Amino acid sequence: MSEENYQHSKYQKTIRKSVELSGIGLHTGVESTAIFQPAPPNTGIRFKRLDLEDCPEILADIDHVIDISRGTSIGQNGNRIHTVEHILAAVTGLQIDNILIELTNKEPPVMDGSAKPFVDVLLEAGIEEQSAYREELVIDRTISYSDPERGVDIYVLPSKRFSITFMTDYNFSSLGTQYMALYSLGNDFVERIAPSRTYCFFSEIKELKEQGLIMGGGIDNAVVFLDRKVRKDELEIVADMFNAGQEIFAGDNGIMNGVKLRFQNEPVRHKILDLIGDLALLGMPIRGHIIAAKSGHAANIELVKNIKKAYSNKIIAKRKQQEATNLKFDIQAILKVMPHRYPFLLIDRILDVEPGKVVHALKNVTINEPYFQGHFPEQPVMPGVMILETMAQAGGFLILNSIPNPETKLMYFTAINKSKFRKVVVPGDQIHFEVSLLKFKLNTCKIAGKAIVDGKVVAESEMMASVVDRSS
Repeated sequence: MSEENYQHSKYQKTIRKSVELSGIGLHTGVESTAIFQPAPPNTGIRFKRLDLEDCPEILADIDHVIDISRGTSIGQNGNRIHTVEHILAAVTGLQIDNILIELTNKEPPVMDGSAKPFVDVLLEAGIEEQSAYREELVIDRTISYSDPERGVDIYVLPSKRFSITFMTDYNFSSLGTQYMALYSLGNDFVERIAPSRTYCFFSEIKELKEQGLIMGGGIDNAVVFLDRKVRKDELEIVADMFNAGQEIFAGDNGIMNGVKLRFQNEPVRHKILDLIGDLALLGMPIRGHIIAAKSGHAANIELVKNIKKAYSNKIIAKRKQQEATNLKFDIQAILKVMPHRYPFLLIDRILDVEPGKVVHALKNVTINEPYFQGHFPEQPVMPGVMILETMAQAGGFLILNSIPNPETKLMYFTAINKSKFRKVVVPGDQIHFEVSLLKFKLNTCKIAGKAIVDGKVVAESEMMASVVDRSS
C-alpha cells in the first residue's frame, strides 16, 4: 500500500504479520524488545508487558498518562510503560488504528532516537485494511492551551484535513528560530518527520542524570547541542556518565562529537514527531489544523485533554464500541457458538464479524498440531483438508452469528467447490481467513473463503452447508 493511500482510506488498518526490534530504553537503560502484533478492528493501540505476571495490557489513552518528564509515560493499576511517544508516532504516522505492542520490559527501545526504526519494521510487516470503518474526530471549534510564563501556545482549528504548523526558538545562534509544517501524514511523515531524532542540550545532561533520566542515552540515540562553551574536563565527565567507550568532543558544528543533522531543522521536526505521538492518546484520529509554538509534552497532553473534554460524548461512544467488540470475540464466545473442541477446534481468534456478511479469523499454525505427527513429519506441511476445515469453521461462526439462538444449531457442510491450493502452509505461519456469506435461504447457505499468509492467498474455496438443530 502506498503512502498516498494512508491518507484517503475509509477503513481501519492493522499490520499483516508480527515484527519486532530490540534495544535499550532511553530513560531507564533497560534491555527491551518491542513485538508488534496485528489486532482486531476497534482494538486501538495497546501495550502489553510480557515481563509482568498475567502480562497486563495498557490502552494508549490520555487517562493513562502518569508522567511527562522528558517524555510521555503511561500506566494502569501500578503497571508503567516509559517513553511511548516515538513508538506511538510511528503507529499513528502510518495511520495504523489497531495494534498490540508487546514489551519485554518497562520501556520501548529508543533505537536511534527517532521513529524511523519503528516505521521501517511496520512497513516490513505490511499494512492492511480491515472491515470496520475508520472514525475521525472532526474539529469544528478552536481548542487551545497556553502557558504564558514559558511562551507556550498550542491550538487546534477547524480544517478540511489533518495538518501541523510548528514554530520554536532557542536562545543561542546554532539553532535560533525553527519552523516546520506537515500537510498530510501520507505525504510527509515517513520521509520528512520519522527520521528526526530526539535531542537535548549539553547544559541539561547532569541534571537529567541526577533525576534518574537518560540512563540509556548516548551520542548514538540522541543529538546533543552545545548551548555554551564546554571545557575538556566537562566532556570527560559526560563520557564517564555514559560509559561511552569512545572519545567525547565538542564538534565544530555546535553538536557533541560533530554529529551531522539529518535535516537543517531536525529539532522542530522531532517536536512534530512527539506531538503526533502524544495526539495518539486521544484514541481516534482528528481532522483539524494544529498550530504550536514552543510546545512540548506537557502542553501536548493538556491540549489532548481539552479536546477530549470538548468532544467527550463522541469519544466515549467510540470507547464503548471498542469494549463491546473486544468482549464479543474472545475464546469463550467462540466456544459458546462452535460445537468443536480440542483437538478439532482450529480457530484461534475471531478478528471481526459482520453478521450476514463477512468474518475475519486467525489460525496460528504450530508444530504441536496433532496432524504433524504423521503428515510429512520430516518436512511438515498443513494438510489442505485442514485448511478447508478451518475455513469452514470460520464460515460456521459467521453463519451461526447471523441467526437467533446460535448455541442451539449446527452446520453440516454439503458441498465444496472451486477449491484451490496455491502455496504450502508450514509451522510458524499465521493464517488469516476471510469468509463471506454469498447466499442464505431455507436453512441452506453458500460461503466463499480465502486463506491468507503474509498477504498472499494460500487457498480458496466455495462451500455449501445446511443449518440444523442440535440434538439435546
